[in-house]
This record gives sequence, C-alpha cells and structure tokens, in this order.
Amino acid sequence: MRIFSGIQPTGVLHIGNYLGAVRRWVELQETAECLYCVVDYHALTSEASSPDELGGAWRGLVLDLMACGIDPDRAILFRQSDVPEHTELCWILSCVTSFGDLARMTQFKEKSRGQQFVNVGLFIYPVLQAADILLYLADHVPVGEDQLQHLELARRIARRFNGRYGEVFPEPEPLLGEGARIMSLADPERKMSKSAGPEHVVGLFDPEDEIRAKVRTAVTDTGLTPGQDMSPGVANLFRLLELVAPGEVVEAFKGDHAAGRLMYRDLKASLQEHLLTTLAPLRERRRELAVSVDVEAVLAGGAERARAIARAVIADARQCVGL
Repeated sequence: MRIFSGIQPTGVLHIGNYLGAVRRWVELQETAECLYCVVDYHALTSEASSPDELGGAWRGLVLDLMACGIDPDRAILFRQSDVPEHTELCWILSCVTSFGDLARMTQFKEKSRGQQFVNVGLFIYPVLQAADILLYLADHVPVGEDQLQHLELARRIARRFNGRYGEVFPEPEPLLGEGARIMSLADPERKMSKSAGPEHVVGLFDPEDEIRAKVRTAVTDTGLTPGQDMSPGVANLFRLLELVAPGEVVEAFKGDHAAGRLMYRDLKASLQEHLLTTLAPLRERRRELAVSVDVEAVLAGGAERARAIARAVIADARQCVGL
C-alpha cells in the first residue's frame, strides 16, 4: 500500500493536526510505503504570510513532524517545491478537469466569499492536490472528512485521464482516522484551524501555561439541538479526552454526565493533565532535534527519493498525452 499525505507550512502544528492526522501517519510508517509532503506551493494561495515567514515555517514544520515520530528513513519526507513534476502534472491534469467541478468546491467558496481579490491558485488548488497524490500512484490518502470532496475530485480526474489517454493513475481511496476532525476549543462548531486565528488552536509546542489556559476557557454549554444529549463544546472535550486518556477515565466522566453530576472544571482539569502527558515526549524530542538535525539535508534526501518515483510517472503521463 502506498500512501501520500501533505501538510501546509503555515503557522504552528496544533493538536488537531497531531491527533487528527500526524499520529496516524506515524503508525502507517510501520505497514505501508508513505510519502509525507510539506506542500509549500499550496501555502502560496494565502497572502497572509511573507516569504521570510514561509521559509521559517517549513523548517519548523519538518522538525515538528520528526518530533511527532515521522522518520525520514522509513517514510519519504520532502518539500513539494523540490519536485517540479508536481506542477507539470498539475497543468496536464487541469486540462481534464471541469471548471464546474472546481467552482463547486466547498473550500473554494468559503475562502473566496467576501474577498475583493481571489487568486487563481485558490481556484485550482484541488488540481494541484490531485497532482500531488496521483504523481506517486498513491492508492490511499489519510484525510479528514472536510477533505473528502477534494479526494473525490482527484478520483474523478484520474478516471477522466485514464478514460481519455489510457490507464496510468489509480483512484485513491480515503483513510479516515478516529481523530479525523478535531474542533476548536473556542468555537466547537468549527474545525480547529490555524487560519481561524490563534484563539482557535492549541499548538503542540505552545508554553504549558497557554495550553492549560485554552483548555480551561474552552466553550462548554452552547445549547442543545433536538436529538443531542451533549452540547458540541462538551462533546469536543470528550472527543479529545478519548484520544489522550485511558478508557476508564473517559467512561467515568461519561457516567457523571449521564447522571447529571458532571463538573466541567474536573473534565477540563483531567484533559489538561492527560494532554500534557501525551505531548511531553514530543516536546522534549523537538528540543533535541532543533540542535541536532540538518533540515535541508533531510529534505534533500526525501526529494531525491520522491523524484525517483515522480520522474517515471510524469514520463508515462507525457507519453500518453503526446508530449
């Protein structure tokens, strides 16, 4: 099984990234051929960061990923812009992609809403994402539920290319993890995301007192809708606790909730302790890596391995379309 996944070098790596995706990536290294990509071309669709900030961000992200357990010797860890075949395949695939499909992308509609200037990169973002995946003939992609629409488009693009030019690309299947969607502690109706602002994310390597403060002030009761027995804020705290605490701890709090005697301060205190215990070895490893790892060398080695696959695939694609 070959797996591809990418992550943008924008802002800090947060607990939503780790519990929702990166922890699963670490596990997958043991059983599959994995390619993990720092997608810096995708980051250019946001005008919020400067060139200097982007350069610092991808270096920090590589160290963060390694601290979490991504091993460049077992997985191919590389930077998107070091493999030019990504953008070449993006152009080829854009010629078999429907304008209507791209216009219907939920993420594009949300990010472009109310903006006076919408860059074309944001519009064709899903085509580059499809190229990222298909360039390595990946058959599985770990995704969150919010990315399923983009992955389905990648499958359609592969189908159209194969139907027109001959079989080259597999149709990648999603791998949905148990922590696939972690919500903001400040607004449990929206996904934890760096683009939403610092109050909506809990960074893996934030100071301990900041992590405690964000958990302590997490939204709890926001009212119940018909059919709900737990408000979104409380459900989000339980979801996080399930991912970092022993099962018996979670069950005890669920019993308190069912009996109507749950104290939110106790739930939050328990989440604080178990979350910090989970993060402690990562944070220590991150400090060690900061003084011992040559990030450029790690990425150069990963790019060499990635390009060995990419060159062969782009050669097949070029031949199929007549280039």
